[in-house]
Amino acid sequence: MQEIVEIGTGTNLAVETAGAGETVLLIQGMSGHGGMWGSALVDDLARDFEVVTYDHRGIGESARADDPFSIVDLADDAAGLLSALGRESAHVMGISMGGMVAQELALRAPDRVRSVTLGCTTPGGPGAFDAPGPVRMVEAIGTRDPEHATRVGFEVNVSAEFAARPGELDRFRATSLARRVPFPVVRQQSIACLEHDASGRLGGLHLPVAVVHGEEDQMILSAEGERLAELVPGAELHLWPGVGHLFWWERPAEAAEVVRGLAARATS
Repeated sequence: MQEIVEIGTGTNLAVETAGAGETVLLIQGMSGHGGMWGSALVDDLARDFEVVTYDHRGIGESARADDPFSIVDLADDAAGLLSALGRESAHVMGISMGGMVAQELALRAPDRVRSVTLGCTTPGGPGAFDAPGPVRMVEAIGTRDPEHATRVGFEVNVSAEFAARPGELDRFRATSLARRVPFPVVRQQSIACLEHDASGRLGGLHLPVAVVHGEEDQMILSAEGERLAELVPGAELHLWPGVGHLFWWERPAEAAEVVRGLAARATS
């Protein structure tokens, strides 16, 4: 069940929790909302963890986001949410834009992050966003035609094999349209992503880190995942052939196992 949580950054966020145990905080990407993690991943993780999902500022039932914001601001939201929930630290999984948020959270508040899984994301900097998918997706959202935007969003976010599976487009449509995702907020998210560059600071991360990337990713090229793993000391790299941007949709059990294995490393 969703609840509205006031956090210390002057906003409030719509939050859901499932399971019990050490906390896993899941941070969604650009134009995503908490429901897009899907029950397959959340239920799997909830067997061993308390799983916290939320909608970014301006998304769903979270507070409006009329002013510009940065990836750092979103990282402060995540830290504020942990504090508001009374959680001193958490295992964190961030995907795409959420992976950038997770990087900043780990860099700014390393005592709050026990382990971090960085999925389908980038350290930022020149060339970070050379993939064709983001331009197609933003243009599609800009048409204000939900059906067209949903179809394009599906096509650029999954592998060709997954896109051909019966019923998956309908599931994606129902899930993505279930919550309010205003275009002005998505536009500001895209600006925040373009301004993100943690590449010169990631060598200072000294905690268990896993990088997961599908080799068919059209939103952020898998080379960015490889670059990210090279920049983080001791990072695990999981490159998955035949998988698109939404790797946790295509392989939820495997994604849960990466988080679970990394959490085990953090407590050993």
